[in-house]
This record gives sequence, structure tokens and C-alpha cells, in this order.
Amino acid sequence: MTASLTVLAVDDELPALRDLERLLLASPLVRLVDTAASADEALARLGSRTYDALFLDVRMPGADGIELARVLRRFARPPAVVFVTAHEDAAVDAFQVRALDFLLKPVARRRLDEALARVRGDPAAAVPGGAPTASSLDVVPAQALRGGVRLVPRSSILYVEAAGDYVRLVTDDGRFLLRGHLLDLERRWRAYGFVRVHRRYLANLARATEVRPHLNGTASLVFTSDVAIDVSRRQAAQLARRLRI
Repeated sequence: MTASLTVLAVDDELPALRDLERLLLASPLVRLVDTAASADEALARLGSRTYDALFLDVRMPGADGIELARVLRRFARPPAVVFVTAHEDAAVDAFQVRALDFLLKPVARRRLDEALARVRGDPAAAVPGGAPTASSLDVVPAQALRGGVRLVPRSSILYVEAAGDYVRLVTDDGRFLLRGHLLDLERRWRAYGFVRVHRRYLANLARATEVRPHLNGTASLVFTSDVAIDVSRRQAAQLARRLRI
């Protein structure tokens, strides 16, 4: 794997900036990391060289990360923006300025690698078993159960469960709520590998590991962490045809 990415890391807190710089430099995808402690310093850096990505704190004195991201959209060839923050409530603003990803502090190695893979354009976004992305921002803004909004990578979703006027997104990292109905998501997410397997469930087949048939004609669909959901009799037959079982 060739190190090719040039990255600018921006954070007004020096310890956090040094930690981020260290994590980025440890990636085999990254060739160079420059740092800046403010939006003004970042703009000066951006005026002197071109970067593939900007890993950017949201809350900073003076111009904050969201304002800087808006300025970058005026560039002829802007770098990809990845927000790195401790504030989940900034996710909606990040989504609106078309950020490529949104990482919560402390940054997990897996999530950083996933974001870097997206910057480089790897189709599976560095998630084992992940589905190919259909756009540069393959995330879903959903409501965290403990409050705030979380940008959930679509490829991290194991399955979607109906919950009244909402749907529940079940992921590797937890459960999140999204206003909507399975029927609508079934139509819109078909291209991402999501399949209706039950009146209550929409499954990400890219994350499934096993189909367990039952004697009554139904089945269970098992995912990577041994989580399983029901497959109805009618959907079990369709799933078997789809998977050529």
C-alpha cells in the first residue's frame, strides 16, 4: 500500500493536535502531515501548498472549523474535509458543508483509517465487509439515543429496524434513530446492498455472515458480531434465490 496522501491537521489544543498528527503519520496511506493551530494559520498553509485532506477541529477561537470549511468550498480544488471533534451536536453543520467524515474524540484507529480510505477513494471505505460508497459522503445523519446527532457511516449499519415513525439503525458502535419508514429506505438504499428480509427489518447483506434456515421455512440472518435477525418465510425464499443457496 503506497503512502500518497498529504494532510493538514488543524486544532487549537496542542496536545490534541500532536495526538492527531501522530495517528495520521502512523497510517500507511499518509505521506505528509502539516499542522495548524487556527483557521487563519490553516488558510496560510493552504495558500502555499495543496492538500488531499483537512482533518479539522470544529470548535476553535476566532473562525471555527465550520466557517473554514465554508471558505474551502470556494476553492477550485478544495481538499476533502474530515471533522475531528468532541461535540456530537456539530454533526448536522458538518453534513451541510459536505464534510467527507466526522470523527469523535478520542479518535479510534479504525475510524481514522476508514476516513483516510474515503479520502483516497477506496470503494469499501476500509470497513471489512463494507458496501461500496455511492457518493463522497456515504453517511447518514441520525439521532443518538443519548442525545445529539451522529453521522453514521452507512457501511457500518448491520440492519435497520422499524420503530413507529422512526427506524432504528443498528451498527457496530451502537443504535441510532432516523425519522422515516422501512418502505422508503428499502427503495433508496437498494443500491447500497440493503435488502428487506422481514416486515420489521432491512438488512445490509455486505455485513451478513450466515443464513440459518429453520424447519418452518423461515430463517435467521447472522452478522459479524453474532447478532441475528428474523427472515420471514417469503423473504427467506427470495434471499435463498438471491444468494443462490
